[in-house]
Amino acid sequence: MEPLKIDISKTLEFLLYKDISRYQAEIDQHHEALRNRTGKGSDFLGWVNLPSSTSEDLLSEIEAAARRMQEIADIFVVVGIGGSYLGAKAVIDALSHHFSPLLSKEQRKAPLVIFAGQNICADYHADLMDILADKSYAVAVISKSGTTTEPAIAFRLLKQDLEKRYGKEGARERIIAVTDPESGALRKMATQEGYQTFSIPPDVGGRFSVLTPVGLLPIAVAGFDIRQLMAGARDMELHSQKYSDMNQNPVSLYAAVRNALYRRGKNIEILATYHPRLQYLVEWWKQLYGESEGKDLKAILPVGVGFTTDLHSMGQLIQDGERNLFETVISVAKTRRQVIIPTDAEDLDKLNYLAGKDMHTVNKMAEKGTLLAHIEGNVPNLVIEIPTISEYYIGQLFYFFEKACAISGYILGVNPFDQPGVEAYKVNMFALLGKAGYEELAKTLRERL
Repeated sequence: MEPLKIDISKTLEFLLYKDISRYQAEIDQHHEALRNRTGKGSDFLGWVNLPSSTSEDLLSEIEAAARRMQEIADIFVVVGIGGSYLGAKAVIDALSHHFSPLLSKEQRKAPLVIFAGQNICADYHADLMDILADKSYAVAVISKSGTTTEPAIAFRLLKQDLEKRYGKEGARERIIAVTDPESGALRKMATQEGYQTFSIPPDVGGRFSVLTPVGLLPIAVAGFDIRQLMAGARDMELHSQKYSDMNQNPVSLYAAVRNALYRRGKNIEILATYHPRLQYLVEWWKQLYGESEGKDLKAILPVGVGFTTDLHSMGQLIQDGERNLFETVISVAKTRRQVIIPTDAEDLDKLNYLAGKDMHTVNKMAEKGTLLAHIEGNVPNLVIEIPTISEYYIGQLFYFFEKACAISGYILGVNPFDQPGVEAYKVNMFALLGKAGYEELAKTLRERL
Protein backbone atom coordinates (compact mmCIF):
# COMPACT_ATOMS: atom_id res chain seq x y z
CA MET A 1 0.00 0.00 0.00
CA GLU A 2 1.16 3.52 -0.70
CA PRO A 3 2.54 5.70 2.11
CA LEU A 4 1.04 8.97 3.24
CA LYS A 5 2.26 12.03 1.36
CA ILE A 6 3.41 15.40 2.63
CA ASP A 7 3.30 18.55 0.49
CA ILE A 8 5.31 21.55 1.74
CA SER A 9 5.07 23.60 -1.47
CA LYS A 10 2.70 26.10 0.16
CA THR A 11 5.32 26.92 2.81
CA LEU A 12 7.98 27.90 0.29
CA GLU A 13 6.45 31.34 -0.19
CA PHE A 14 7.42 31.95 3.45
CA LEU A 15 10.65 29.95 3.72
CA LEU A 16 13.70 29.47 1.57
CA TYR A 17 14.52 25.84 0.92
CA LYS A 18 17.85 26.38 2.69
CA ASP A 19 15.88 27.34 5.83
CA ILE A 20 14.56 23.79 5.81
CA SER A 21 17.56 21.85 4.52
CA ARG A 22 19.83 23.38 7.17
CA TYR A 23 18.28 20.93 9.65
CA GLN A 24 19.31 17.80 7.73
CA ALA A 25 22.59 17.13 9.54
CA GLU A 26 20.91 17.64 12.92
CA ILE A 27 18.00 15.41 11.93
CA ASP A 28 20.45 12.66 10.92
CA GLN A 29 21.90 12.82 14.43
CA HIS A 30 18.46 12.68 16.03
CA HIS A 31 17.49 9.63 13.98
CA GLU A 32 20.65 7.94 15.23
CA ALA A 33 19.92 9.00 18.81
CA LEU A 34 16.45 7.41 18.59
CA ARG A 35 17.84 4.25 17.01
CA ASN A 36 20.65 3.90 19.56
CA ARG A 37 18.66 5.30 22.53
CA THR A 38 21.25 7.94 23.32
CA GLY A 39 19.17 11.13 23.31
CA LYS A 40 17.23 12.89 26.04
CA GLY A 41 14.59 10.69 27.62
CA SER A 42 16.28 7.54 26.31
CA ASP A 43 14.56 5.41 28.94
CA PHE A 44 11.18 6.12 27.25
CA LEU A 45 11.95 5.04 23.70
CA GLY A 46 10.16 1.70 23.71
CA TRP A 47 7.68 3.05 21.15
CA VAL A 48 10.38 3.45 18.46
CA ASN A 49 10.41 -0.23 17.45
CA LEU A 50 7.03 -1.14 18.89
CA PRO A 51 5.17 -1.83 15.61
CA SER A 52 7.83 -4.24 14.34
CA SER A 53 8.52 -5.89 17.71
CA THR A 54 4.95 -6.56 18.89
CA SER A 55 4.50 -10.31 18.94
CA GLU A 56 1.82 -12.36 17.20
CA ASP A 57 1.09 -13.97 20.55
CA LEU A 58 0.24 -10.60 22.15
CA LEU A 59 -2.04 -9.61 19.26
CA SER A 60 -3.79 -12.98 19.45
CA GLU A 61 -4.23 -12.62 23.22
CA ILE A 62 -5.75 -9.15 22.78
CA GLU A 63 -8.08 -10.41 20.06
CA ALA A 64 -9.21 -13.30 22.27
CA ALA A 65 -9.91 -10.95 25.18
CA ALA A 66 -11.84 -8.67 22.82
CA ARG A 67 -14.00 -11.56 21.60
CA ARG A 68 -14.81 -12.47 25.19
CA MET A 69 -15.87 -8.88 25.95
CA GLN A 70 -17.96 -8.79 22.77
CA GLU A 71 -19.85 -11.90 23.92
CA ILE A 72 -20.76 -10.62 27.40
CA ALA A 73 -21.14 -6.85 27.04
CA ASP A 74 -23.39 -4.41 25.20
CA ILE A 75 -21.19 -1.54 26.38
CA PHE A 76 -17.45 -1.56 27.01
CA VAL A 77 -16.26 1.25 29.30
CA VAL A 78 -12.65 2.35 28.90
CA VAL A 79 -11.35 4.07 32.03
CA GLY A 80 -8.33 6.27 31.46
CA ILE A 81 -7.10 9.79 30.83
CA GLY A 82 -4.69 11.42 28.38
CA GLY A 83 -2.80 8.82 26.41
CA SER A 84 -4.83 6.10 28.10
CA TYR A 85 -7.92 7.04 26.13
CA LEU A 86 -7.22 9.54 23.32
CA GLY A 87 -5.56 7.11 20.92
CA ALA A 88 -8.24 4.45 21.24
CA LYS A 89 -11.00 7.04 20.85
CA ALA A 90 -9.23 8.48 17.80
CA VAL A 91 -9.30 5.13 16.01
CA ILE A 92 -12.78 4.08 17.12
CA ASP A 93 -14.31 7.42 16.11
CA ALA A 94 -12.45 7.40 12.79
CA LEU A 95 -13.74 3.97 11.80
CA SER A 96 -17.22 3.89 13.37
CA HIS A 97 -20.55 4.98 11.93
CA HIS A 98 -20.92 8.67 12.75
CA PHE A 99 -24.07 7.88 14.73
CA SER A 100 -22.80 4.66 16.28
CA PRO A 101 -24.43 5.28 19.72
CA LEU A 102 -27.83 5.16 18.02
CA LEU A 103 -27.18 1.79 16.39
CA SER A 104 -27.95 -1.54 18.01
CA LYS A 105 -25.16 -3.92 18.96
CA GLU A 106 -26.22 -6.12 16.03
CA GLN A 107 -25.89 -3.21 13.62
CA ARG A 108 -22.50 -2.29 15.06
CA LYS A 109 -21.47 -5.97 15.37
CA ALA A 110 -19.57 -5.04 18.55
CA PRO A 111 -20.19 -3.40 21.92
CA LEU A 112 -20.48 0.37 22.09
CA VAL A 113 -17.17 1.65 23.48
CA ILE A 114 -17.51 4.66 25.79
CA PHE A 115 -15.03 6.43 28.04
CA ALA A 116 -14.82 7.36 31.71
CA GLY A 117 -12.22 8.83 34.04
CA GLN A 118 -11.01 11.42 31.53
CA ASN A 119 -12.58 14.15 33.68
CA ILE A 120 -13.86 14.67 37.24
CA CYS A 121 -17.29 15.99 36.28
CA ALA A 122 -20.02 14.68 38.59
CA ASP A 123 -22.75 15.13 35.98
CA TYR A 124 -20.78 13.15 33.39
CA HIS A 125 -20.23 10.17 35.67
CA ALA A 126 -23.76 10.27 37.10
CA ASP A 127 -25.10 10.21 33.55
CA LEU A 128 -22.74 7.35 32.77
CA MET A 129 -24.12 5.28 35.63
CA ASP A 130 -27.66 6.06 34.45
CA ILE A 131 -26.86 4.69 30.99
CA LEU A 132 -25.24 1.55 32.40
CA ALA A 133 -28.05 0.81 34.86
CA ASP A 134 -29.98 -1.50 32.52
CA LYS A 135 -27.14 -2.52 30.22
CA SER A 136 -24.70 -5.42 30.27
CA TYR A 137 -21.26 -3.87 30.43
CA ALA A 138 -17.58 -4.58 31.00
CA VAL A 139 -14.62 -2.37 31.83
CA ALA A 140 -10.99 -1.86 30.84
CA VAL A 141 -9.15 0.21 33.43
CA ILE A 142 -5.94 1.70 32.03
CA SER A 143 -3.31 3.24 34.29
CA LYS A 144 0.35 2.53 34.98
CA SER A 145 0.01 3.53 38.61
CA GLY A 146 -3.65 3.01 39.41
CA THR A 147 -3.61 6.17 41.52
CA THR A 148 -4.19 8.88 38.91
CA THR A 149 -7.13 10.75 40.41
CA GLU A 150 -9.56 10.97 37.51
CA PRO A 151 -9.55 7.32 36.35
CA ALA A 152 -9.14 5.98 39.91
CA ILE A 153 -12.38 7.68 40.98
CA ALA A 154 -14.25 6.41 37.91
CA PHE A 155 -12.97 2.87 38.36
CA ARG A 156 -13.97 2.83 42.02
CA LEU A 157 -17.54 3.74 40.99
CA LEU A 158 -17.68 1.12 38.24
CA LYS A 159 -16.00 -1.65 40.25
CA GLN A 160 -18.46 -1.28 43.09
CA ASP A 161 -21.39 -1.23 40.69
CA LEU A 162 -20.20 -4.38 38.89
CA GLU A 163 -19.62 -6.20 42.18
CA LYS A 164 -23.06 -5.20 43.45
CA ARG A 165 -24.70 -6.37 40.25
CA TYR A 166 -22.72 -9.50 39.39
CA GLY A 167 -20.91 -10.36 42.62
CA LYS A 168 -17.14 -10.57 43.01
CA GLU A 169 -16.78 -13.50 40.64
CA GLY A 170 -18.98 -11.98 37.96
CA ALA A 171 -17.24 -8.61 38.20
CA ARG A 172 -13.86 -10.34 37.84
CA GLU A 173 -14.93 -11.67 34.45
CA ARG A 174 -15.94 -8.18 33.29
CA ILE A 175 -12.81 -6.22 34.25
CA ILE A 176 -9.52 -6.09 32.38
CA ALA A 177 -6.61 -4.09 33.78
CA VAL A 178 -3.96 -2.56 31.51
CA THR A 179 -1.15 -1.46 33.77
CA ASP A 180 2.51 -1.66 34.77
CA PRO A 181 3.88 -5.20 34.41
CA GLU A 182 5.19 -5.40 37.97
CA SER A 183 4.36 -2.53 40.32
CA GLY A 184 1.70 0.03 41.22
CA ALA A 185 -1.66 0.04 42.94
CA LEU A 186 -3.58 -1.23 39.92
CA ARG A 187 -1.19 -4.13 39.36
CA LYS A 188 -1.55 -5.07 43.04
CA MET A 189 -5.36 -4.85 42.86
CA ALA A 190 -5.51 -6.86 39.64
CA THR A 191 -3.40 -9.61 41.18
CA GLN A 192 -5.50 -9.71 44.34
CA GLU A 193 -8.82 -9.70 42.49
CA GLY A 194 -7.75 -12.03 39.68
CA TYR A 195 -8.44 -9.67 36.76
CA GLN A 196 -7.12 -10.46 33.33
CA THR A 197 -4.25 -8.06 32.69
CA PHE A 198 -2.18 -6.61 29.87
CA SER A 199 1.08 -4.80 30.46
CA ILE A 200 2.07 -1.30 29.44
CA PRO A 201 5.77 -1.45 28.52
CA PRO A 202 7.71 0.50 31.20
CA ASP A 203 9.69 2.33 28.51
CA VAL A 204 6.60 3.65 26.69
CA GLY A 205 5.05 6.88 27.97
CA GLY A 206 1.31 7.42 27.99
CA ARG A 207 1.07 9.71 24.96
CA PHE A 208 3.10 7.21 22.90
CA SER A 209 1.12 4.16 24.07
CA VAL A 210 -1.69 3.84 21.52
CA LEU A 211 0.05 0.91 19.77
CA THR A 212 0.30 -1.05 23.03
CA PRO A 213 -2.63 -2.85 24.73
CA VAL A 214 -3.65 0.62 25.98
CA GLY A 215 -5.09 1.34 22.54
CA LEU A 216 -5.21 -2.06 20.92
CA LEU A 217 -7.62 -3.68 23.41
CA PRO A 218 -10.45 -1.09 23.13
CA ILE A 219 -9.97 -0.89 19.35
CA ALA A 220 -10.27 -4.67 19.05
CA VAL A 221 -13.35 -4.75 21.30
CA ALA A 222 -14.94 -2.13 19.01
CA GLY A 223 -14.51 -4.59 16.15
CA PHE A 224 -11.61 -3.06 14.23
CA ASP A 225 -8.53 -4.71 12.75
CA ILE A 226 -5.58 -4.13 15.06
CA ARG A 227 -3.29 -6.09 12.75
CA GLN A 228 -3.89 -3.62 9.93
CA LEU A 229 -3.35 -0.74 12.35
CA MET A 230 -0.01 -2.23 13.37
CA ALA A 231 0.88 -2.97 9.73
CA GLY A 232 0.48 0.69 8.81
CA ALA A 233 2.60 1.77 11.77
CA ARG A 234 5.20 -0.91 11.00
CA ASP A 235 5.53 0.20 7.38
CA MET A 236 6.02 3.80 8.48
CA GLU A 237 8.55 2.68 11.13
CA LEU A 238 10.59 0.72 8.59
CA HIS A 239 10.45 3.49 5.98
CA SER A 240 11.50 6.16 8.47
CA GLN A 241 14.40 3.98 9.64
CA LYS A 242 15.60 3.31 6.13
CA TYR A 243 15.93 6.99 5.23
CA SER A 244 16.60 10.07 7.32
CA ASP A 245 16.95 12.33 4.26
CA MET A 246 14.00 14.72 4.28
CA ASN A 247 13.58 14.28 0.53
CA GLN A 248 12.69 10.64 1.13
CA ASN A 249 11.36 10.66 4.69
CA PRO A 250 8.14 12.58 5.45
CA VAL A 251 8.91 12.37 9.19
CA SER A 252 12.14 14.33 8.73
CA LEU A 253 10.50 16.84 6.40
CA TYR A 254 7.62 17.61 8.76
CA ALA A 255 9.95 18.07 11.74
CA ALA A 256 12.23 20.36 9.74
CA VAL A 257 9.51 22.55 8.25
CA ARG A 258 7.66 23.16 11.52
CA ASN A 259 10.90 24.15 13.24
CA ALA A 260 11.93 26.40 10.34
CA LEU A 261 8.55 28.15 10.62
CA TYR A 262 8.96 28.40 14.41
CA ARG A 263 12.27 30.20 13.88
CA ARG A 264 10.34 32.67 11.71
CA GLY A 265 7.97 33.49 14.56
CA LYS A 266 5.24 30.98 13.68
CA ASN A 267 4.72 29.55 17.16
CA ILE A 268 1.17 28.18 16.69
CA GLU A 269 0.43 25.14 14.55
CA ILE A 270 -3.19 24.56 13.56
CA LEU A 271 -3.97 20.96 12.60
CA ALA A 272 -7.05 20.95 10.42
CA THR A 273 -9.24 18.14 9.14
CA TYR A 274 -12.26 18.31 6.87
CA HIS A 275 -13.59 15.00 8.21
CA PRO A 276 -15.45 14.75 11.55
CA ARG A 277 -14.18 11.17 11.82
CA LEU A 278 -10.69 12.55 12.48
CA GLN A 279 -11.62 14.99 15.26
CA TYR A 280 -10.14 12.80 17.98
CA LEU A 281 -7.03 12.06 15.95
CA VAL A 282 -6.49 15.81 16.17
CA GLU A 283 -7.12 15.69 19.93
CA TRP A 284 -4.56 12.87 20.25
CA TRP A 285 -2.06 14.95 18.25
CA LYS A 286 -2.65 17.95 20.53
CA GLN A 287 -1.64 15.98 23.60
CA LEU A 288 1.33 14.37 21.84
CA TYR A 289 2.86 17.66 20.74
CA GLY A 290 1.71 19.87 23.62
CA GLU A 291 3.02 17.56 26.34
CA SER A 292 6.19 16.68 24.43
CA GLU A 293 7.35 20.13 23.31
CA GLY A 294 5.84 22.61 25.76
CA LYS A 295 8.66 23.01 28.28
CA ASP A 296 11.75 25.07 29.07
CA LEU A 297 9.77 28.16 27.95
CA LYS A 298 9.62 26.78 24.41
CA ALA A 299 6.66 25.51 22.41
CA ILE A 300 4.85 25.33 19.12
CA LEU A 301 1.30 25.58 20.44
CA PRO A 302 -0.84 22.78 18.93
CA VAL A 303 -4.37 23.89 18.05
CA GLY A 304 -6.98 21.67 16.41
CA VAL A 305 -9.84 22.69 14.13
CA GLY A 306 -12.52 20.85 12.17
CA PHE A 307 -13.29 22.42 8.81
CA THR A 308 -15.51 23.53 7.27
CA THR A 309 -17.36 23.81 10.60
CA ASP A 310 -14.70 25.95 12.29
CA LEU A 311 -14.34 28.23 9.27
CA HIS A 312 -17.57 29.75 10.60
CA SER A 313 -16.01 30.34 14.04
CA MET A 314 -12.19 30.37 13.81
CA GLY A 315 -11.96 31.27 10.13
CA GLN A 316 -11.80 35.02 10.67
CA LEU A 317 -8.94 34.76 13.15
CA ILE A 318 -6.97 32.40 10.91
CA GLN A 319 -7.50 34.59 7.85
CA ASP A 320 -6.87 38.04 9.37
CA GLY A 321 -5.53 37.65 12.91
CA GLU A 322 -1.99 37.87 14.19
CA ARG A 323 0.42 36.22 11.74
CA ASN A 324 2.10 33.92 14.24
CA LEU A 325 0.59 30.68 13.00
CA PHE A 326 0.89 28.03 10.36
CA GLU A 327 -1.52 25.32 9.27
CA THR A 328 -1.19 21.58 8.67
CA VAL A 329 -4.07 19.88 6.89
CA ILE A 330 -4.81 16.15 7.07
CA SER A 331 -6.28 15.55 3.64
CA VAL A 332 -8.21 12.41 2.67
CA ALA A 333 -8.17 11.48 -1.02
CA LYS A 334 -11.25 9.25 -1.02
CA THR A 335 -14.18 8.71 1.36
CA ARG A 336 -15.77 5.33 1.99
CA ARG A 337 -19.25 6.39 0.94
CA GLN A 338 -20.70 8.61 -1.77
CA VAL A 339 -23.50 11.16 -1.48
CA ILE A 340 -24.74 12.82 -4.69
CA ILE A 341 -26.29 16.28 -4.38
CA PRO A 342 -29.77 16.24 -5.96
CA THR A 343 -31.41 18.70 -8.35
CA ASP A 344 -34.26 20.88 -7.09
CA ALA A 345 -36.85 22.15 -9.57
CA GLU A 346 -37.28 25.57 -7.92
CA ASP A 347 -33.60 26.04 -7.00
CA LEU A 348 -34.46 28.60 -4.32
CA ASP A 349 -31.19 27.86 -2.52
CA LYS A 350 -29.26 28.41 -5.80
CA LEU A 351 -27.44 25.09 -5.41
CA ASN A 352 -28.34 23.47 -8.72
CA TYR A 353 -24.84 24.28 -9.94
CA LEU A 354 -23.75 21.53 -7.54
CA ALA A 355 -26.40 19.03 -8.64
CA GLY A 356 -24.93 15.68 -9.64
CA LYS A 357 -21.67 16.31 -7.76
CA ASP A 358 -20.45 14.05 -4.98
CA MET A 359 -20.35 15.78 -1.58
CA HIS A 360 -16.73 14.71 -1.20
CA THR A 361 -15.88 16.72 -4.32
CA VAL A 362 -17.50 19.80 -2.78
CA ASN A 363 -15.57 19.19 0.45
CA LYS A 364 -12.30 18.89 -1.49
CA MET A 365 -12.95 22.18 -3.27
CA ALA A 366 -13.66 23.81 0.10
CA GLU A 367 -10.31 22.43 1.27
CA LYS A 368 -8.42 23.74 -1.75
CA GLY A 369 -10.19 27.10 -1.68
CA THR A 370 -9.46 27.55 2.01
CA LEU A 371 -5.81 26.62 1.54
CA LEU A 372 -5.41 29.29 -1.16
CA ALA A 373 -7.25 31.90 0.91
CA HIS A 374 -5.10 31.24 3.96
CA ILE A 375 -1.90 31.41 1.94
CA GLU A 376 -3.04 34.76 0.56
CA GLY A 377 -3.61 35.74 4.19
CA ASN A 378 0.06 34.88 4.92
CA VAL A 379 -0.60 31.56 6.66
CA PRO A 380 1.90 28.87 5.54
CA ASN A 381 0.24 25.53 4.82
CA LEU A 382 1.45 21.93 4.87
CA VAL A 383 -0.71 19.10 3.54
CA ILE A 384 -0.49 15.51 4.79
CA GLU A 385 -2.56 13.26 2.55
CA ILE A 386 -3.77 9.71 3.16
CA PRO A 387 -5.61 7.73 0.46
CA THR A 388 -8.55 6.89 2.73
CA ILE A 389 -9.50 6.56 6.40
CA SER A 390 -8.67 2.99 7.42
CA GLU A 391 -6.85 1.08 10.14
CA TYR A 392 -3.75 0.89 7.98
CA TYR A 393 -3.49 4.62 7.28
CA ILE A 394 -4.34 5.64 10.83
CA GLY A 395 -1.48 3.37 11.91
CA GLN A 396 0.78 5.24 9.49
CA LEU A 397 -0.36 8.58 10.89
CA PHE A 398 0.23 7.50 14.49
CA TYR A 399 3.82 6.48 13.88
CA PHE A 400 4.50 9.41 11.56
CA PHE A 401 3.40 11.95 14.16
CA GLU A 402 5.14 10.14 17.05
CA LYS A 403 8.53 10.00 15.39
CA ALA A 404 8.27 13.51 13.97
CA CYS A 405 7.38 14.74 17.46
CA ALA A 406 10.49 13.12 18.95
CA ILE A 407 12.78 14.63 16.31
CA SER A 408 11.07 18.02 16.45
CA GLY A 409 11.42 18.08 20.24
CA TYR A 410 15.11 17.31 19.97
CA ILE A 411 15.52 20.15 17.45
CA LEU A 412 13.78 22.47 19.93
CA GLY A 413 16.30 21.34 22.54
CA VAL A 414 13.81 19.79 24.99
CA ASN A 415 13.26 16.29 26.34
CA PRO A 416 10.16 15.17 24.40
CA PHE A 417 9.45 12.32 26.82
CA ASP A 418 8.96 13.93 30.22
CA GLN A 419 6.14 16.14 31.52
CA PRO A 420 7.24 17.86 34.74
CA GLY A 421 4.67 20.63 34.40
CA VAL A 422 1.76 18.17 34.56
CA GLU A 423 2.42 17.54 38.24
CA ALA A 424 1.91 21.16 39.36
CA TYR A 425 -1.90 21.12 39.36
CA LYS A 426 -2.00 17.72 41.03
CA VAL A 427 0.04 18.89 44.04
CA ASN A 428 -2.27 21.86 44.57
CA MET A 429 -5.38 19.70 44.13
CA PHE A 430 -4.15 17.15 46.66
CA ALA A 431 -3.48 19.93 49.17
CA LEU A 432 -6.88 21.56 48.71
CA LEU A 433 -8.64 18.19 49.06
CA GLY A 434 -6.89 17.46 52.34
CA LYS A 435 -4.56 14.63 51.29
CA ALA A 436 -2.15 13.65 54.06
CA GLY A 437 1.27 15.25 53.81
CA TYR A 438 0.07 18.43 52.09
CA GLU A 439 -1.15 20.35 55.18
CA GLU A 440 1.33 23.25 55.03
CA LEU A 441 0.81 23.78 51.32
CA ALA A 442 -2.97 23.71 51.89
CA LYS A 443 -2.68 26.63 54.35
CA THR A 444 -0.66 28.65 51.83
CA LEU A 445 -3.02 27.94 48.98
CA ARG A 446 -6.13 28.87 50.98
CA GLU A 447 -4.56 32.22 51.84
CA ARG A 448 -4.06 32.88 48.13
CA LEU A 449 -7.57 31.89 47.07
